[in-house]
Amino acid sequence: MSGHSKFSNIKHKKEKNDAAKGKIFTVIGREIAVAVKEGGPDPNNNTKLRDVIAKAKSNNMPNDTIERGIKKAAGDIGSVNYESCTYEGYGPSGTAIIVKCLTDNKNRTAANVRNAFTKGHGSIGTQGCVSFMFDEKGQILIDKEKCDMDADDLMMLALDAGAEDFSEEDDSFEILTEPNDFSAVREALEKEGIEIADASVSMIPQNYVTLKTEEELWDINKILELLDAEDDVQEVFYNYVVEEE
Repeated sequence: MSGHSKFSNIKHKKEKNDAAKGKIFTVIGREIAVAVKEGGPDPNNNTKLRDVIAKAKSNNMPNDTIERGIKKAAGDIGSVNYESCTYEGYGPSGTAIIVKCLTDNKNRTAANVRNAFTKGHGSIGTQGCVSFMFDEKGQILIDKEKCDMDADDLMMLALDAGAEDFSEEDDSFEILTEPNDFSAVREALEKEGIEIADASVSMIPQNYVTLKTEEELWDINKILELLDAEDDVQEVFYNYVVEEE
């Protein structure tokens, strides 16, 4: 199906211009700061920080940038305290959208997120209005072109490490875990030298809404484009697909 291949979205973002790369680095930088605040600066003793560092490296963030972010958060020198907040709402044809943010100003973030929905003719809902339509899962994506391991061997490696599901797409492998098993599975794959395209705890839609008209596609793309440009927005999850011709 078109419209919900996270692997395709990941590849597209990594191939984008420097401005888009800067946005990804901003997002990861905030995650590093929060992870250090919560569990300390030593990745050996901080599982969340290890996960964020792995994410940073898969997005080609330079090691010195990662280290600077850790030191800044650990030293509290000029660092900012970020709060997490989540917004839920609706796009065209009742599509469900979840927006996860890290912000130092909740009023600013709320206004900017609401503006994105409004300009795409969507609406913000109450907490919990769409999250029940998603399952929280650890999601690990592997580029087939960069994986030498046989699919069956990769599946057994993932399942033995604690994964609950393994699927093969045209251009990628997808591994799903319970959130608590995510780090162990990711680290088991890395120990075997498996290159990971993307790894994060995601909200996976239970069902998808098909968008058919040009107007619907314009609206959903407007919402997502404005949210993507917002520094406070960390991740956006949605349940739409495009009708295939």
